[in-house]
Amino acid sequence: MKKSPQLQRLEKMLRASKISSCGFLGIDQRSLDEIIEADAAEIARLDKTNEQIAGRMRELTAAAKTGLGDWIKVTEYLEVSIDDSRGRIPCPWSHGVRCSKMITTCRRLDTKVSVRWSELNMHMIEAHGIPLEMFKIIRYMSRRIYLLYF
Repeated sequence: MKKSPQLQRLEKMLRASKISSCGFLGIDQRSLDEIIEADAAEIARLDKTNEQIAGRMRELTAAAKTGLGDWIKVTEYLEVSIDDSRGRIPCPWSHGVRCSKMITTCRRLDTKVSVRWSELNMHMIEAHGIPLEMFKIIRYMSRRIYLLYF
């Protein structure tokens, strides 16, 4: 199937570009369509939706904000913290949304496994229905989605 010019521009922007020197796709050489299809299948297998995932990420980010950089215990197994950087980053969809550069870290207390995400990650998952693996910052999260639900 031939890609539309809009999808071609978007994929080029999601690779290394002026928005992100490393790109949002990391080292993955698959096409954007292949990545989205594979990630959608993985999320369905986990019986979650993009909206549920983004919603849980927002809940955990809100809890982290109360700690002002300190770790906040949110469940028996989870703690969260937030690092705030100055500035904003635009959404690659070029529709005027600019997100803060704050990074939320969520860590399991029993395994010490952690996941990090940004406001832009949450926006793109929620607003554009884009599965998790697109974002290098939480690239491995689809295999560890359980982390957010304990």
